[in-house]
Amino acid sequence: DVGHELRTPLTVVRGHLELLDDNPVERQKTLDLVLDELDRMSRHVDDLLLLARAERPDVLRLRPVELRELLEGVLARVRPLGDRTWRIDPPAESAIVADPDRLTQALVNLADNAVRHTPEGGLIELGARISEGEACLWVRDEGAGIPPEDQERVFERFARGRDRRTRETQGSGLGLAIVAAIARA
Repeated sequence: DVGHELRTPLTVVRGHLELLDDNPVERQKTLDLVLDELDRMSRHVDDLLLLARAERPDVLRLRPVELRELLEGVLARVRPLGDRTWRIDPPAESAIVADPDRLTQALVNLADNAVRHTPEGGLIELGARISEGEACLWVRDEGAGIPPEDQERVFERFARGRDRRTRETQGSGLGLAIVAAIARA
């Protein structure tokens, strides 16, 4: 899977560099494309390293986290992802012991998915609650949802869901696997 995910962008980069033109405009277009592909590969490598580290006991840096502050910070990061109606389902004033960076990463991944599957202007809501000594954090959207037969599979590495509106496969297949790894950790 890793080889497949990295082989395609490497082939794209090699092909464009082999055909590099002396024309300054075309040269700049090629450089922009190559840099974009290299950035994409770098994100894949970072995601894969996170997944590998998620198995280690020292992956989390635990400290007290105010849920309201956490959600407000996530909201500030995700608003630019799409023209949606963003809302926080405000939690009671409470704190948990957690790794705020990893929780932020998980919620941002979920919000990114929500943007891709929620129509423009649709509602995306971030929330958290504490029940029976456990914290539950969520991103809720107005998208079509994940078909029941795919609900387990989409959390596997490199599994991709289909956009039910366009029937196209989206994403790298690592975002929800990272969310699951953070939740397990």
